[in-house]
Amino acid sequence: MLIVFIRTIILYILVLAVMRFMGKREIGQLQPFELVISIMIADLASIPMSDVGVPIFNGIVPILSLLIMHLLISLANLKSINFRGVICGKPSILIYRGKIDEQKLKKERYTINELQERLRGKDVFNIGDVEYAILETSGEINVILKPEKRNPTLEDMNIKSEYDGISYDLVIDGVIQRENLSKINKDYKWLESQVSKFGFEPEQALVVTIDASGKIFCQKKEGK
Repeated sequence: MLIVFIRTIILYILVLAVMRFMGKREIGQLQPFELVISIMIADLASIPMSDVGVPIFNGIVPILSLLIMHLLISLANLKSINFRGVICGKPSILIYRGKIDEQKLKKERYTINELQERLRGKDVFNIGDVEYAILETSGEINVILKPEKRNPTLEDMNIKSEYDGISYDLVIDGVIQRENLSKINKDYKWLESQVSKFGFEPEQALVVTIDASGKIFCQKKEGK
């Protein structure tokens, strides 16, 4: 049992490292070649993990080989548009200027009901409201509504908005995020002076954040 446990830990760490190297895509955003490699890695890891009669390197070597293959294909995708089209395919416009393209639906083996279901997933409940529906290479459908059906923007209403940047975590669970402090050109003394206004020290904070306008949110950790 101890051997199985150790082999499982080793393979888990290896697969986790490989998946991190492959990037941060969500499952629904994987390209076909990425999905194939992910499935094969899972299968290769499960065999030596459960069967101690199989040398662990019989799982490690193929997994690392697949990682190398993934990196080479990704590099080729970056270098060649033609190669990218062969491996990843091209987006298909299922609805063009408000009209459903029946030929594209047949080519992608989509039914009207499936198209409507995917549109509902985008909060579009009337297919007649759609100007464009694009089936991406990842399988996701992106929708552009007809102009009269789109939500008005501030630009449409001639309203000028203030700049809204990202917020920075300055303290997380009592740990000072010094890298973020340096990004906003502040130091610990400044942080201490700001947090002290709330009646405690930075190390006692559950979270401290600052937004683009300089507004600070601060909450103290609960006592044990």
